[in-house]
Amino acid sequence: MAEPPPSDVPTPIARHGVIGDMRTLALVSDDGRIDFFCHPDIDSPTLFARLLDPDKGGEFRFWVGEADVKLKQIYLPDTNILLTRFLAEGHIGEVTDFMPVDGSGRIVRRAKAIVGEVTFSLCIRPRPDYARQEARFEAVEGGVKVAWGEPGESVYFYCSAPMRIEADGLYATVTLKEDETCHAVLCPGRAEQPQVNEDYVATAFRATSDYWHEWVARGSYPTYWRDLVVRSALTLKLLTSAKYGSIAAAGTFGLPETLGGERNWDYRFCWVRDAAFTLYALSRLNYFDEAEAFIHFLMERAVEEAPHLQIMYSMEGQGEIPETELDHLSGYAGSRPVRIGNAAYSQRQMDIYGELMDAIYIATRARGKPSYSVWTKLAGIIDWLCGNWRLPDRGIWESRGEDKEYLSSRLMSWVALDRGLRIAVRHSLPADIVHWRTQRDLIQKSILEEFWNEEVGAFTQVKGGKGLDAIVLLMPLVRFINPRDPLWTSTLKAVRETLVHDCLVMRYHNTDENPDGLEGQEGAFTICSFWYVEALARTGYVAEARLLFEKLHSYANHLGLYSEELSTSGDHLGNFPQGLTHLSLISAAIWLDRALNGDRHEPTHVSYGILEDPDGII
Repeated sequence: MAEPPPSDVPTPIARHGVIGDMRTLALVSDDGRIDFFCHPDIDSPTLFARLLDPDKGGEFRFWVGEADVKLKQIYLPDTNILLTRFLAEGHIGEVTDFMPVDGSGRIVRRAKAIVGEVTFSLCIRPRPDYARQEARFEAVEGGVKVAWGEPGESVYFYCSAPMRIEADGLYATVTLKEDETCHAVLCPGRAEQPQVNEDYVATAFRATSDYWHEWVARGSYPTYWRDLVVRSALTLKLLTSAKYGSIAAAGTFGLPETLGGERNWDYRFCWVRDAAFTLYALSRLNYFDEAEAFIHFLMERAVEEAPHLQIMYSMEGQGEIPETELDHLSGYAGSRPVRIGNAAYSQRQMDIYGELMDAIYIATRARGKPSYSVWTKLAGIIDWLCGNWRLPDRGIWESRGEDKEYLSSRLMSWVALDRGLRIAVRHSLPADIVHWRTQRDLIQKSILEEFWNEEVGAFTQVKGGKGLDAIVLLMPLVRFINPRDPLWTSTLKAVRETLVHDCLVMRYHNTDENPDGLEGQEGAFTICSFWYVEALARTGYVAEARLLFEKLHSYANHLGLYSEELSTSGDHLGNFPQGLTHLSLISAAIWLDRALNGDRHEPTHVSYGILEDPDGII
C-alpha cells in the first residue's frame, strides 16, 4: 500500500472541497483525504482533524498512491457532489464524495477505475473528540465498528474491499479494472445499520444529485458569473441547519488568520450578523424557505431575550458558548492556540439590532405582517435602542480590546430604527413613530458630525479617531448615504489609498491608536473586497468594479471556494468555507449584473437587506 506523505505536512486550506448534509460537513483535499470532519453536528467534536494536527488529528483517505499521479478536483455541476481524479500514464482513477441529504449522517465515498487498471488505497484513522479519546475497533459484518468514550459513542465503516484492523486505524488496498467500483461508507452508530452495498451507493448518489439539481433550479441567478454565484449559494446552503434553521458562519475552527499567530477562532456557530446577511443573499436569489427557517430561529431568541440579544448562538440556539483551548493539538502550520467555543458570545455589539431588524424587514416582505406578539417584542427592542444607541461596545469585528463607540455600531443602529419605521408604517403597526424617527435622525447626525474626520477626508472606525474601517463600504449599501455624496466619494478615495491593494481589502489596521487586543496583522478580508467592488459599482465606477471582481475570482480555490482571508501571497487564511465571503460575492455579482444589463436601480424586492419602498412613505 502506498504510504501517505510525511505526517507533519498539513494540506493547504485552499486545496479542499466541502461536502455536507445541512447538519455537518467534511473537508476533502485534492489528494482524496478527509482531514476535517465534526460528528454528528457541525459544532460537535471532530472525528478527523488532520488539518489542525497532521500527526494526531486523524484522517479518512481514499487515493491512488503513485508518485507521478496528477490530481484534479471538480464538483458535478449544480451539486455538492465532489469528484477527485487521479491521472497517470495509461490509467485514470476517480473518487466521488458526497453526503446524502436524507438525515442519515453518512459520508459516501466511491472509487472507480475510469481508464485502465487502477490501484486504490484506503486509510481510516479516526481520532474522536478532538483527538482526546482513543478509538476501539471491532469487526462486524461487512465492515468495522469504531467506538470511544463511556458509555460509548460509535460510527461504522463499510467497505466493499476487505479492511484490515491495525493499532491506529483501518487499511485496505484494492485494484479495480476499468469501470469497476469500490465504496467506503461512514455511518453514524445506531442499533440497526441499514445494508450498505453497491445498490445503496448508486441510489444515494442519484437522490443526492437530484436534490441539489432541484434546489438550484428553484433559484434565480444573474446572467453574468452564474457558475460562481451558484457555487456560493450551494456553499451557503451547506452552512444552514435543516433541523434548527440556524446558519453557521463557517465550517471549521482553529484555522489561522495569521500563520503562527493567535487569531485562531471557532466559527461553527450562528452569528446573527452573518446569518442575516446570508438570508439577504439567498433571498436575492429567490430562496425564501431558508429565510423562513432562520427567522423562526431568530424570533425564538428575540422573543425570549429581548431587548438584550446575544451576537451569536450555538446551532441549537444555546446562549453559552464557552471558549477553551486544545493544547494537545499543534495547530495548522503551528498556529496556536487551537480554540473551540467562542468567548465573543458575551460581548456587547450594538450592531446586532440593525442586523436583526434588517432580517425581519426582509421576512415581512416575504411572509407578510408579523404577529402582534412578535411585533411587541421587536418594538420593545427598538424602544430600548432609542435610549442606548450611544453605548460603547466591541464593534462588528469583535475587538478583544476596550469598548469604544464604533462606526459599525452607530451605522447599524441607524439601520435598526430605519427598518423598524418601515415595518411599522407599511403594516400599520403600533409604534412611537415620532420618537423612533427623531432618534434615527439623531443617529444620522451623530455619524455625519462625530465620525467624519476632515483631516483624513473620511468617516473613521471610532468616534473622534483617524483610522479607517472597511465597514464604511456598507454606508451606501444600506442606503445610509447617497453614493454620489462628496462625503462618500472622499471616504471611498481614502479607503482606496489606505486599505486597498489592487482588489484586496483589509478590514482595518491594528494600530496603537485603535488596538484590537491581539498581536499581529491579519490578511486581506475577502468580504470587504467584495463590498469594495459593490461600493465602486454603486458609485458609478462599473468598469473598475467589474475588473476587480474578476480579479478576485483568481483568488478563489480550484473549486470556486473562499476562506475568510487572503495572505499577501494570495494563500487562503482563516476558517473555510466562509459564509460572509460567499454572500458578499453574490451581492456584488447581482449588482454588477444589473449594471451591465443597463439597470442600475435597485431590485424591487431587496437590496443588501433593504427592500424598496416605492410609495416613499418613510
